[in-house]
Amino acid sequence: MAILRFSFGTMGSGKSTLALQIHHNLSRRHQRGLLLTQFDRDGARVSSRLGLSVEATLVTAELDLFELCSSFSAAHAGIDYVVGDEAQFYSPAQADQLALVVDVLGADVYAFGLITDFRGRLFDGTARFLEVADERVELHVEARCWCGSRALYNARLVNGAIVYEGEVVVVGDTTAPTDTPLFGDTVTYELLCRRHYRSGQVTPG
Repeated sequence: MAILRFSFGTMGSGKSTLALQIHHNLSRRHQRGLLLTQFDRDGARVSSRLGLSVEATLVTAELDLFELCSSFSAAHAGIDYVVGDEAQFYSPAQADQLALVVDVLGADVYAFGLITDFRGRLFDGTARFLEVADERVELHVEARCWCGSRALYNARLVNGAIVYEGEVVVVGDTTAPTDTPLFGDTVTYELLCRRHYRSGQVTPG
């Protein structure tokens, strides 16, 4: 029986690495499936901070994922699985479309995403996946704050200072750039525990 499994965690908890591993294991066994992503650091790819990167289908706001999977199924005489990375950025409607892929097309769906945004609030996509998933799995590769405590927050830094308001979707990374940009702001993310997220302290100093 097909399932929708939603795996979640903070940045650095191994979501993309596990997504790539599942896709690799299934595809090499000649399972028919799709690898999806949205707003990945490398564009239309799923990339892991360990250095792995694989081409993927880019999920846009207008894309109907049930129609995409139905077309794939028609072209390949079936579909066995879908692996969706960066699922926090999918719309609630797209989460429902993936549930329909499970129920109608009989494919397993493995979705991976952050649980909360830089404000500490559930992403809309994450909230819907938590509501409709058959299995909800918290990843246990625990990311840590600079103080050693468990990191719960994906804090956004603009030019090195923590911010608490702004657009929900701003792509950055956990690694600070080596060069100072000539124009515009530098956006990075820092994993913090609750105490240091509240205080805004992003380094030991």
